[in-house]
Amino acid sequence: MSDTDLAYLPATEIRSMIAEKKVSSVEMTKLYLERIDALDSQFNSYLTVTSDLALEMAEEADRSVARGDDLGPLHGLPISIKDLEMTAGIRTTSGSLIFADRIAAYDSVVVERVKKAGAVILGKTNTPEYGLLGHTENRLGDHCRNPWNTERTTGGSSGGAGASVAAGLCALATGSDGGGSIRIPAGFCGIYGIKPTQGRISYYLGPGADPAANLFSQPGPMTRTVEDSAVLLQVLAGRDPRDPGALRDEPDDYVAALSKGVEGMRIGWSADLGFAAVEPEIRDSAAAGARAFEDLGAVVEEIDLVLDTPFDHFWPLFTAIMYARVASVFDDNRDKLSWYALESLETGKNITGAEFVNALGHVDALKSQFSDAFDEYDIILTPTLATPAFPVGEPPATIGGRDVHWFWGYTPYT
Repeated sequence: MSDTDLAYLPATEIRSMIAEKKVSSVEMTKLYLERIDALDSQFNSYLTVTSDLALEMAEEADRSVARGDDLGPLHGLPISIKDLEMTAGIRTTSGSLIFADRIAAYDSVVVERVKKAGAVILGKTNTPEYGLLGHTENRLGDHCRNPWNTERTTGGSSGGAGASVAAGLCALATGSDGGGSIRIPAGFCGIYGIKPTQGRISYYLGPGADPAANLFSQPGPMTRTVEDSAVLLQVLAGRDPRDPGALRDEPDDYVAALSKGVEGMRIGWSADLGFAAVEPEIRDSAAAGARAFEDLGAVVEEIDLVLDTPFDHFWPLFTAIMYARVASVFDDNRDKLSWYALESLETGKNITGAEFVNALGHVDALKSQFSDAFDEYDIILTPTLATPAFPVGEPPATIGGRDVHWFWGYTPYT
């Protein structure tokens, strides 16, 4: 097997090979580090590479195998961590010049769980500043670029995670998603990613973090196979008592659910949810996906679901919450902010209480529409994105012949 083939194996297969001593964690870690060194200057998927730490963790993983220890579900697997997650002793920038040299003092819940499951941390992946953009650019370096075509975007805000998986620069990756930040790069980079149900994964920000509500964002897996994401989601899911917003019920068995199939499921299909501009090739491709579910035995119907434009209500909430999180450093560091971060945080700073509550009401109305739809259907199926990956730094102004908002026009579903 070539090194390239080995790098692209499913994480579940690599983990089995490590447990069976067919390959070592050190060998896999060195392989990914060598690929990062040789290839990542094209993609800029990593902001920080932790070579020494990764090799130390891999050596310990191999010692555990040699001792016959019980092995975790991610044992020995080299993983990339999105640079919005706190990682003790590792540079954690949040994609911002303000935190370009910050060394985190603690691990987030996600990192705690990844470590406990036996993974090896390769480094921190690229993200727009504070995750405030649906494509990945910041002032720390060049744009993050799509491994399939480096003139095209990876999407964001988990763009570095998406690129690291698609380019074979890790076995699997963590991302996070508040308004599409896992789903956008998964779609543009041709991999799998899922935003879990809100509260399914605890999102504890850590001691000393500025308190702020978390209405939207969830960590989640980004992988080359669905099974790999199921395994990683199983590791990440579950309540942490430090997070009052975490769901209290026990997570499902996601790996076992993979074998259940979709026969008999009722699926409501919509290409545009009654409001979105969509490129014809995307509409046609997603419709073919809907027909594939029919071939597998599901009942697929075009759903009459017409939404008010969600972004108009999402944005006041999202920007106000993000401003609350960085308010303590905002005014003294405006000159270090990316243009989009400055614009977004200024918006959030000026949102009134009445505007915030009004937006919450509209979000509740949207939830009610979907709740009614799920009374009739098991799944609501839409495209992931309204357009293929666009040129780096140039989000489309028109889609499907219609003018769209530069910020969200390409991602109306997320």
